[in-house]
Amino acid sequence: MAKELQQTEKHNPRYRDLDTWPDEDVLESLWASQLKAISCVQPAIPSIEKSAIDIAARLSGDGRLFYIGAGSSGHLAIQDGLELNPTYGWPLEKLVPLIAGGQKAVMSPMGGAEDKEHLSVDELEKHNINNRDVVIAVAASGSTPYTLAAVKHARKIGALVVSVANNEQASMFEYSDHKIFLNSGSEVIAGSTRMAAGTAQKAALNMLSTLVMTKLGHVYDGLMVSMIINNEKLAKRGIDIVQEITGKNHETAKKSLEHANNDIKLAVLIAQNHSKINAEVALEKSNGHLRQAIELLKL
Repeated sequence: MAKELQQTEKHNPRYRDLDTWPDEDVLESLWASQLKAISCVQPAIPSIEKSAIDIAARLSGDGRLFYIGAGSSGHLAIQDGLELNPTYGWPLEKLVPLIAGGQKAVMSPMGGAEDKEHLSVDELEKHNINNRDVVIAVAASGSTPYTLAAVKHARKIGALVVSVANNEQASMFEYSDHKIFLNSGSEVIAGSTRMAAGTAQKAALNMLSTLVMTKLGHVYDGLMVSMIINNEKLAKRGIDIVQEITGKNHETAKKSLEHANNDIKLAVLIAQNHSKINAEVALEKSNGHLRQAIELLKL
C-alpha cells in the first residue's frame, strides 16, 4: 500500500540525465506526459458520471458545494469552483473553496499548512457543513493530511464526498462516497504533480462540474444560458445566445435581454413572445431548466 501511495512521487529511470538532453527532447517528453495524463481520464468517466449524478441531486436542494485541496491540487480545485459563478451563474453563497493556508496560499507557497489536519476541520465547522452539502476533495497522493482530515469529517457529518486522486490506494477513497482515480503515473520531473497529475485533475474537474451544471439546467444546446453578464463582450454573447435559441433578430434579442435584466433564460422566453411573468413562473416550475420551461409554455 505504501508503494502505491508514492506512485506520483516515483523517479522514472527513463528520465535519468534529463538535464543533459537536447531541449527538444525534454519538451517532447513533457508533451508525451501531458498526452498520457489526458488519456488517463477516459477510464474514469464512469466514476465521474456517477459522481455528477449524486452531486446534482444533492445541489438541487439547498446544498452547498465545497472544493478542498492543498498546494497545486488546491489551486486547481479552487479554479474549477470559482469558474462556476461567471460561467453557470452558480450562487457564490453556495460555493465554499478551501485551500490549506487560506487565501494567502492562493498567491504564496504555504507548504506546511497541508500537514495541519485541524485547519480543514476548523474551516468546515466554521462554515457549518451539513448533510445537504457536497465536498469535492483533490489530492495527487490522496493522503495529504489537510485534505484527508476534511474528507473524514465531511463523511462523518453526512455530506456527499467525492475524492479525486492520482493513486489507486489513496487514503481519501476509503472515506468517500465516490472516488475518481486518475492513473497519471510518475512525472517527468519526479514529484512535480502540478504537471501530469495536475493536467488530469483539471480535465476531470472540468468534466465533473460541467456535467453537474448541465444536469442542474445551466446549459441548453451547449450554450451557457445561466452565464453572468457583466461586461460588453458577455452582453454581446448573451444576445447571440438568445438569437441562436429563438431565431429572432438582433434587436429583438437585445430588447428581450434588457427586459429580462440580463437573465438569458428569461430573455429567451420573452423573445418567444411570452410575458415576463409567465416566463418567470414557467422557469420556477421547471427549477430553472429552460427546455422544460419552453415545453410548459407550449401547453
